[in-house]
Amino acid sequence: MERNDLEIDNLPNRLTFFRMLMIPVVVLTLYFSDETPDFLAPYQEYLGHIACWIFVMASITDFLDGYIARKRNIVTVFGSFLDPIADKFLVVSSIIMLLAVDRVHPIVVIILVVREMYMTSLRLLALTEGVDVPVSSMGKWKTGTQMVAIPMLMVYDHFLGIDLPLYGTILIYISAFLSLWSALIYSLHMIKKLQEKRAEKKRQKKELKSGAPAV
Repeated sequence: MERNDLEIDNLPNRLTFFRMLMIPVVVLTLYFSDETPDFLAPYQEYLGHIACWIFVMASITDFLDGYIARKRNIVTVFGSFLDPIADKFLVVSSIIMLLAVDRVHPIVVIILVVREMYMTSLRLLALTEGVDVPVSSMGKWKTGTQMVAIPMLMVYDHFLGIDLPLYGTILIYISAFLSLWSALIYSLHMIKKLQEKRAEKKRQKKELKSGAPAV
C-alpha cells in the first residue's frame, strides 16, 4: 500500500508529540527543584532525578521514532519537520533551565543555543540550494557529550559514588567546544559544495552557449 507522506497520525509522530509534551514537564520539574513550593518540599531532593529520567526517556523516543519511521517506511512531511524541532526544543529548553538554576555557565549556554540556531539556518540554506552536507563525526560526538552532560547536571549530586556536577560540567564544556568545531567543519564543507555547484552550473551554461553537449 502506498504511504501518504502528508499523514500525521502514526506511531513515529505520536512519539514525537510525546517528546514535545515532556518538555514543559522537564522545565517545571527543574524549576521546582530550585524554587520548591511548600507542597513539594518533602520531595525536593528527588525533583532533579525526576527531570533527569524524563529527559532520558524523551531522548530515547527521539531514537525510537526515527528507527520506526525507517523500519516501517513511515517517512512523512510532518514527521520530517517536527522531529528535529522537538529534539532542539527539548535540548535548548533543558540547557536554559540549567542556566536558570545556576548549574551551567552563561557563555556555554550562548554557544550551544546560538550554534543550534546557526546550524538550523545552514541546513535550511543547504535544502534550498539542493546541497547535501552529511553530519560530521565531530557533530555526533557533540550530541553524545551533550546528551550525557544534561542529565548529570539535572541530578547535580553524587550518585553511586560519581561526582555528577563535576563530570557533567566537564562534558558540557567539551560539548560547547565540539559545537564550535563541528559548526566550522560543516560551514567549510557547505561552502565547498556550494562552490562546486556554482562551478558546475557555469560549466553547463558555457557548454550550452557553445553548442557542445553537456557530459
